[in-house]
Amino acid sequence: MVELGRIERPDAETFAGKRKLYCVANIYPIAEAPDDYKDLLNKYWDEVALHLEKLEIAGKIKKIFCEMVYLEGNEALDALSRLNEKASITIKKKIEEGGTLLPLESKEIFGPYIDWANCLKVVLTNEVFSKIYEFFSEISEKRLEHILNVIDSNLKEDEAGLLIMKDEERARLQFPKDIEIFLVTPPSYDNIIRWFREKWKEIA
Repeated sequence: MVELGRIERPDAETFAGKRKLYCVANIYPIAEAPDDYKDLLNKYWDEVALHLEKLEIAGKIKKIFCEMVYLEGNEALDALSRLNEKASITIKKKIEEGGTLLPLESKEIFGPYIDWANCLKVVLTNEVFSKIYEFFSEISEKRLEHILNVIDSNLKEDEAGLLIMKDEERARLQFPKDIEIFLVTPPSYDNIIRWFREKWKEIA
């Protein structure tokens, strides 16, 4: 596994002929966010774009996978623009450069996954939380299995793909050994994590 942000450029010859997956943590906008967070968010996605350009010396992005996307074409891009405009800009650029955006999610799995996740946010008792968490864990595993299958079946030999997904969920994926994983971690990523930690301290 290679972590971009700690190195300048990959050695293209080292990864020739291999399947490659460039993984970007999906950082979302926050409604009515303070200006300092907006600045961090904009800087993060700008740095991601620059790092991907450096990384593509190992292989141009041909397949694009993004969490929460189960639609295709313009429908998918429109939905992405509403959810995370900065991520959608990055994806549109890679489509213009020859990449293809593929549905990563299954609508039949993703719907219940979101419903159970929302239930966990509002439940008050431990007993009910435990029951709901069982359902959530079950559908979560099905979702991750589906995501892995989509990536494995669509990323061909010597191709490079882009995966945009929450870091904690991406970390649970057990990728096939023949896929070389690149983690795109620009300096602003650490600053965003630090920002959230400080906000939690203020709330606690």
